[in-house]
Amino acid sequence: MQQISRIGMDTSKHVFQLHGVNAAEAPVLRKKLRRKEMVAFFEKLSPTVIAIEALCEAMSRPTMRFVPVKTAEQQAALMLVGVRDRLIRNRTQLANTIRGYAAEFGLTAAKGMAHLVPLLERIQADETLPTLARELFASQAGEYAQLQAQLDEVEAKLTAWHRADECSRRLAKIPSVGPIGAVLLRMKAPDPTQFRSGRQFAAWIGLTPKDHSTAGKVRLGVITRAGDEALRSVLVVGATSVIQHALRSGKASPWLAALLKRKSPKLAAVALANKTARIAWKMMVTGEAYSAKSPVAA
Repeated sequence: MQQISRIGMDTSKHVFQLHGVNAAEAPVLRKKLRRKEMVAFFEKLSPTVIAIEALCEAMSRPTMRFVPVKTAEQQAALMLVGVRDRLIRNRTQLANTIRGYAAEFGLTAAKGMAHLVPLLERIQADETLPTLARELFASQAGEYAQLQAQLDEVEAKLTAWHRADECSRRLAKIPSVGPIGAVLLRMKAPDPTQFRSGRQFAAWIGLTPKDHSTAGKVRLGVITRAGDEALRSVLVVGATSVIQHALRSGKASPWLAALLKRKSPKLAAVALANKTARIAWKMMVTGEAYSAKSPVAA
């Protein structure tokens, strides 16, 4: 086999497609391998550059940026975040199921997870319900308690990780971020120095509008929804919480107060999440601490 200078690898669950070129950019390798064949194949090759999910031509460009390879510890931390997301989805699905069944018997509760346990207690105390229904509700209550216990355990591990990471502790000082948001920013965001600006970082997350400008007319659409959905969601939810508090208390920063006069709370939440992402990028790059009066927050 001719000397290979670069290999582009397209991955899937079971099959890997390889494409290699030599120093003259001529294709010298086109091969499809199953997972169990990978190690034996590469052991026979001379050391070369391999790019996963990248074309050989693209990886040769000097302006091409690549996702940093994660360590085993980083991958384990991301697994912890994924487990938390799944538990939250399962808990929400179960809570909605319980509420739906309870409503069919005329038993309702206000929105929010805090009102679900009292609802289950009312159901168990209601002796007018059929025995079968009470047994099924009791089973669902046990399942809900188990999910909540698992979620508490995972969040305790996330909190411990947050307290052990200096940058995560700094990021948590940003209003609307908090410990979970700080952990997600640290775990899910790649090396922040790969981005030229905070705006580029916010665009990677998916917090900037699509540009439909033409013929000199600026037309911006909805946010792009690029990047990581969980990271974007936690920033928007945190921003929404800050705005709700500002509306209830009547206290908001001059920037946010002016924004709420022009935009609806939902649009303002996205704008605030965008600003939060840019502040977080600046803090991760420079190592600065958050201060509402500092240039970082401006």
